[in-house]
Amino acid sequence: MGGRAMDELVARVSAALGVDAKVARTAIGLVLGFLQKESPDGAVAQLLDKLPGAREAIESAESAGNGGGLGGLMGGMGGLMGLGAKLNGAGVAMNQIPALGHEIFAYAEAELGPEKLREIVDSIPGLAQFV
Repeated sequence: MGGRAMDELVARVSAALGVDAKVARTAIGLVLGFLQKESPDGAVAQLLDKLPGAREAIESAESAGNGGGLGGLMGGMGGLMGLGAKLNGAGVAMNQIPALGHEIFAYAEAELGPEKLREIVDSIPGLAQFV
């Protein structure tokens, strides 16, 4: 299982957010899991196929992200607000979320092309503000 692409994305996110690799990997897993849940077919599935280690990161983030506190409470809301609360609970500050989105979506655009990225963004209401 070649996780080199995931390691590169983790390094990019870690540098952009100023967080350690574990926080970055969890944050990526939470975002990818959100995308997978909200738009399970098409371009999201293609993105996960092009990012070895993505599905493992999703599983790991989801199993780690069921903590209590505000993140656990707000995470039950679902949607982008729920994702924000989960990310916050994982160690990503609210003001870091745009940079996280930028790194992940820049990777998606490089792998899939702008048309497929637009397909993902258009399939999830409110997502465009993070691209």
